[in-house]
Amino acid sequence: MTAHHHGHDHGYGHGSGRVLLYALVFTTAFALIEAAGGWWGHSLALLSDAGHMLTDSLSLGIGAGAAWLARWPVSRVHSFGLQRAEVLGALVNAVFMIVVVIMIVVAAVSRLASPPSMISGPTIVVIALIGLGVNIAVAALLMRGEQTMNVRGALLHVFGDLLGSVAALVAGIVIMTTGWLPIDPLLSLLVAVLIGFSALRLLREVVHVLMEAVPHGLDATEVGAMLAAAEGVQAVHDLHIWTLSSDQQALAAHIEIDHMGNWNRILPRLQQLLDEHYAITHTTLQPEDRQTVRDCDFDGECGLTL
Repeated sequence: MTAHHHGHDHGYGHGSGRVLLYALVFTTAFALIEAAGGWWGHSLALLSDAGHMLTDSLSLGIGAGAAWLARWPVSRVHSFGLQRAEVLGALVNAVFMIVVVIMIVVAAVSRLASPPSMISGPTIVVIALIGLGVNIAVAALLMRGEQTMNVRGALLHVFGDLLGSVAALVAGIVIMTTGWLPIDPLLSLLVAVLIGFSALRLLREVVHVLMEAVPHGLDATEVGAMLAAAEGVQAVHDLHIWTLSSDQQALAAHIEIDHMGNWNRILPRLQQLLDEHYAITHTTLQPEDRQTVRDCDFDGECGLTL
């Protein structure tokens, strides 16, 4: 007999999806304004930040869609539901962000090689100040929602926008006070590097989840030792721990016990330990009779499944 234990959150993704949708509206509206200002003022810092914000709009849309998909119930095809949609959304956002960084770097290098004859400092400063306020508001909105991997991926884009607005503001002030035009593409390069590091960190975390590695902060050996030390348990083997979504981890293991008749008493205790100590609520625990396992090990074959 294999025992399954599931933790459910029927509101999963609902709050994060609504927050992402609100952030999408604000970000898209200002991106259009910033793009117009960058074109008018001949500022690469503003244009790159506007392009970044437009990609943010797409990423927020992807995030909202992923949060909506994550709420779908289990089905015959998707036995875990679509919880992994938020991980895929984060993956798309991370890869998309890296592409944006490359585009900003190429544009900045080109601008350094062939600088424009004029950049409007006052236009940059005004629009950058507005952009800074919008980005702070959107970031605060996202930070109030569920901190799923999906939301954090969208938040990465917004923090990149915030840095872009700061860079554009500094560039505008320097151009107004000194007339030094190279500050515009140089600060764009700096922002691109900072965003690139954050995107790579998120990408590494997403790959960690997709490869079904043991979740960060958990030690499989420690978890196995705790289960093995529980009353009535003789040994634990074939232990696997992986991440289903940002707020749910799963565990599967074979549990050796002295007598199968004790399983109904042992199982609830093991589930309670996993929930209390490691917040693991989705478990598949397979009980095995201790003597049967010994016979299998000795003979090298075992055709009995309990």
